Amino acid sequence: MADWLTHEQRSRNMSAIRSRGSKPEIALGVLLHELLPRRRIVEHPDLPGKPDYFLPGLKLAVFMDGCFWHGCPVHGRTPEDNAAYWVPKLERNRRRDRLAVGALHRESIRTVRVWEHELRGNLRPARRKVQRALTRAAP
Repeated sequence: MADWLTHEQRSRNMSAIRSRGSKPEIALGVLLHELLPRRRIVEHPDLPGKPDYFLPGLKLAVFMDGCFWHGCPVHGRTPEDNAAYWVPKLERNRRRDRLAVGALHRESIRTVRVWEHELRGNLRPARRKVQRALTRAAP
């Protein structure tokens, strides 16, 4: 199926997608501050994989993964249009995620990845996932 947008329209559309400050990322930040009101939470630390948040006292990196960009098993999909581009692109994203987790673990930093869909509507799944990670990371 051909793209229904022109190249210029598609380019403008893709350039409008923000890498930081998305609604799910903000929801994750609010959730972290609710769960850990007295903990230091660093936004966008300079660490491998560029986690969205880092809790230095717990050595915990928190990622908010977009369902499309990171290949969510529930909502991730590969566009039919331009599959020759998208299949390798999305695989590179997943590989980069795995390498980042490995690099962080070598620095004794634990990680938790929260899917975009876990931060929309009912936050209970995201809250449980983060709480489990906090329990494992507790000193």
